Amino acid sequence: MSSKTLVIVPTYNERDNLAPLAARLLALPVPVDMLVVDDNSPDGTGKVADELASRHPRIHVLHRTEKNGLGRAYCAGFAWALERDYEFIFEMDGDFSHNPDDVPKFLEAAQDADLVLGSRYGDGIRVVNWPLSRLMLSKGAAKYVRIVTGMPFTDPTGGYKCFRRRALQAIDLHNVRSNGYSFQIEMTHKLWRQGMKIVEVPIIFTDRFLGTSKMSTKIMCEAFFMVWRLWVQNGFRRSPRKPRS
Repeated sequence: MSSKTLVIVPTYNERDNLAPLAARLLALPVPVDMLVVDDNSPDGTGKVADELASRHPRIHVLHRTEKNGLGRAYCAGFAWALERDYEFIFEMDGDFSHNPDDVPKFLEAAQDADLVLGSRYGDGIRVVNWPLSRLMLSKGAAKYVRIVTGMPFTDPTGGYKCFRRRALQAIDLHNVRSNGYSFQIEMTHKLWRQGMKIVEVPIIFTDRFLGTSKMSTKIMCEAFFMVWRLWVQNGFRRSPRKPRS
């Protein structure tokens, strides 16, 4: 295997972004593989991904027959990664809202952590191209998650992450129920309540310039109720059950 690091990029109608994103990842100073998980995009993203994979052995494609959520796409990608012995497994959006150049910074932090979260809000606000209403919604959601669950992270809904292999192995992926922003919260909470080490690194988040956002009322409602379910699952605690050394 050429790399111990896999960047999972779920796609739905990201044809215009995929090739430039792949080029950026392959040009990084650290070797990474890329897995495109395409939900049968009607714009031909899956075909673009196959063409890229045919030219670059470090690019792989997982085709899914229908669009049934970000969480299911990532869980399929996680299972694929674990079967192939990757040590560092990333979540990354396919629309350039996450800067590929931050990957080495995540990997450095992951040497002494089980999960690394990219934070838009640690030591200030680093968000580009968002309206004030969207920023306030995101900041409010972060505070809401902290109040309900007790998790001390500044950006629990962010989708730029690096998991250590052992962290994903500690989660029963078949029992991950959520899909949108709540998926990000649930995955982090499952590790945090086990006492695993989670750290944040600062990132600059740039909202997409090409394509359309996947945000919806359904996604927001799912996240609103999910945090209470997580609190109950943790035995009504707002702290980890068993701290690890």
